Amino acid sequence: MAQGPDDICDFTINRPNLRLGSSGAVVQQAQCYLNQAIDAGLDVDGDFGRVTQSATRAFQQCAGIVVDGRVGAQTWSFLSFWANAPDAPFC
Repeated sequence: MAQGPDDICDFTINRPNLRLGSSGAVVQQAQCYLNQAIDAGLDVDGDFGRVTQSATRAFQQCAGIVVDGRVGAQTWSFLSFWANAPDAPFC
């Protein structure tokens, strides 16, 4: 998993579970990853609102993983990999 100086997004290396209402640098990290991975067009504002939740669901569906609109361990793993892949965006 690309967590370091070569990471496309560098807000934080923390990977807590995120859901509607979450906020801060970890949400900015997820939003940046979503923009890179699926060209989500999110404002990287650190607010996990309904638009970020919807983008998370779209990413999860595209990646073929559990679609729950939350960013947990599996979603972080796929997001960081996809966002840092040379062929991004994918969906």
